Amino acid sequence: MTQRKWSRREILRGMSLASAAVAGSTLLRPRRSAHAQSQNADDKRRFLIVLCASGGASMIDAMLALRESEVSAAAGASAAATLNCFPDSLVQNIDDSPFRAVDLQSNTLASINMPFSANQSNFVRKHKDDMMVATWTRTSVNHGIGQRRSVTGNEAWKGRTMQEIAALSFGQDLTLPNVHLVTGSACTERGNDSSLPANCFGETIPNPALWPLALDGAAGITHPVDPGLLARARALRDTKLEPNAAFHQAFGHGPALSHWRDLRGPRQQAIENADLIRKLMLFTDEELPLSAHGLNSSPDAQLVRERFPAFANDPLHAQAALSFLLLKHGVSSAVTMGVGFDAVFDGDVELGGGALPEGSIKNPPIAFDFSHQGHRSSQAFMWDRMLGVADSLIDLLKSQEYGNGESFWDRSLIYLASDFGRSKLRPSNAEDFGSGHDLNNGVLVLSPMARGNTVLGGVDPATGLTYGFDPRTGAPEPGRNMSEAEIFAGVIQALGVDTSGSGLPDMPAMRR
Repeated sequence: MTQRKWSRREILRGMSLASAAVAGSTLLRPRRSAHAQSQNADDKRRFLIVLCASGGASMIDAMLALRESEVSAAAGASAAATLNCFPDSLVQNIDDSPFRAVDLQSNTLASINMPFSANQSNFVRKHKDDMMVATWTRTSVNHGIGQRRSVTGNEAWKGRTMQEIAALSFGQDLTLPNVHLVTGSACTERGNDSSLPANCFGETIPNPALWPLALDGAAGITHPVDPGLLARARALRDTKLEPNAAFHQAFGHGPALSHWRDLRGPRQQAIENADLIRKLMLFTDEELPLSAHGLNSSPDAQLVRERFPAFANDPLHAQAALSFLLLKHGVSSAVTMGVGFDAVFDGDVELGGGALPEGSIKNPPIAFDFSHQGHRSSQAFMWDRMLGVADSLIDLLKSQEYGNGESFWDRSLIYLASDFGRSKLRPSNAEDFGSGHDLNNGVLVLSPMARGNTVLGGVDPATGLTYGFDPRTGAPEPGRNMSEAEIFAGVIQALGVDTSGSGLPDMPAMRR
């Protein structure tokens, strides 16, 4: 395939206005290297990664899976035939762990004629000591409401999102504390507490792969502009031309234009001084004419591309790649990434009919919600996708020293945010079937700071419904339902957030 040589101007023309606006967002000052930060900045730095499982990731199709023999023993063979449970051979035991895993092969992905293999057991065996599953019962089966409540605990702390809380607690000296790389998810909605500093609120990056090109007003153009001349031109615009314009005189005191002027001022200069256009660039000269325009790839590009090779056409890989770079280079303390509802497939795939090659579909339409078409295959496929990206991200964070013998992973927490659970019943003995939305579910937390290798709560084999646990000891409590506020509190407390005075419950069972 012949690759087209794009100019930076052409690329930027195709990017959304939102991406350009983000480039002038809340970057406050140029940052030192991550190693320098570890020795001189706040020693309490923590990193939150929200991984959005859009559409409803079912915990009883993963770490809390039920075997048919267990259901039959608890409620009879007829219940085993109609409950969402698996043939015993598909549910893998994990040595020295309460977790289970479902390894599944299928000739179809719901209604899509494409074979695939999904493996959860390798991930669980590798990361079990940093894994925690906690059960909860949600308050809505609406996608948007469920997504928002997954990161606010149903407005549990003044309506703040956990990303905003992480930015407030650990990122006030960072350049861009809270970034949202996934679009179309209510997990990235702004919280309700307007008293927070402005840089706590998330900045959206709609195209993570190309976003670095929007981070400098002069670098990367064919005829470079003298920095002093550019500064004088901007000053003339800001102090003479715009203030005398009729539009500015009529509307310039409004909040929208005031915010825009703030973004174009010292913050824009700080972005350019930080040289993020180069530090975050994953493309090479073979793909974009970087050196011809005075640019170069990030020093980390090869390392990141090895773990996320599909970053150029798979949004989830692009989000994960940029997330790692934002954390490593001391730009952010909270990143939100995840799968969207758009289908993602190889560009060379013929969709006109017939079977598709294995691997040609990266993301089915509506992600986890494709379970409406085929629950078991969709859940297996999507869990494999999410765990694969989490595995690569964890490995990268483990490979980077933060300081004092700690890795970035030692200070990180991944929270898998799901809209809700899925319905528990199936047609008699159906191997694949459509499922609906359900309030009952659980959460997956990955972190050295959480109580690892632990299931908090459990599953009733007679119903497939999860039950809760004692917030202090973690002892299972059948008949108890854990609230959204409790799990929300437990996640941010495991991260190291001080919740005293917030009114949130104390959840020591969820932290190491």
